[in-house]
Parts: sequence; structure tokens; C-alpha cells
Amino acid sequence: QLQASGGGLVQPGGSLRLSCALSGSTLDWNAIGWFRHTSEKEREGVSALSSDGRNHFTADSVKGRFTISRDMAKNTVYLQMNSLKPEDTAVYYCAADPTGYGSSWSGQYPIWGQGTLVTVSS
Repeated sequence: QLQASGGGLVQPGGSLRLSCALSGSTLDWNAIGWFRHTSEKEREGVSALSSDGRNHFTADSVKGRFTISRDMAKNTVYLQMNSLKPEDTAVYYCAADPTGYGSSWSGQYPIWGQGTLVTVSS
């Protein structure tokens, strides 16, 4: 089970940190991916961290601004989002892949948390 949190309203240029807490399994065996979705765009892969801790991908649209990390003791993966832009506005989801790979493809992830809304607006 996954629990995502940390969304909210932020001004352009601001920062937010999203959290994704995994229960019922451990990060040693699961890759965690962050995805976002808006009514105008298809679900987009944002970033993913494989079970061995490597960052397998980060979308070009967020490179240099978003950083994925994890706390093994808390079994939680974070998405630090800096220099936020209005186009980052979306519902953000975290998902788990028990194969541990860390793909950008949402179909690789059978376990999904509820979304958390991020709104970037002045």
C-alpha cells in the first residue's frame, strides 16, 4: 500500500516536497515511481528510483528542478520539487514496481497510491 502526501498550493518559483510511504513491503524490493496527470495531458512519468537506489529516470521537463530520494528507515520515497512552474500543476501519484527496475512506463507499476494535488499559481 502506498500513501502519497505533501501536495498543496505554491507560487511559481516555490518548492514542495512530496512523500510516498510504502507499507506491507520494503523499498529493498520495490522501485517507486512518481507520475503526474492533468485533464489536458496523459499521465506523465516524472521520476523513478529503483530498488537498488539508482535513479533510473527523470523526465526532461523536470531535470535540474526535481530530485527523487528515499529514507530506508522510514520506507518512504520523496520528490523534492524546486523552481515550480504553472505547468507543473497536476495530480501527482506514486506507484510501486515489485520487479525493482524503475521504469518511466506506468504500466510497469501494479500498485498505486492515491494522488496528491499540486497547484502552482500566483
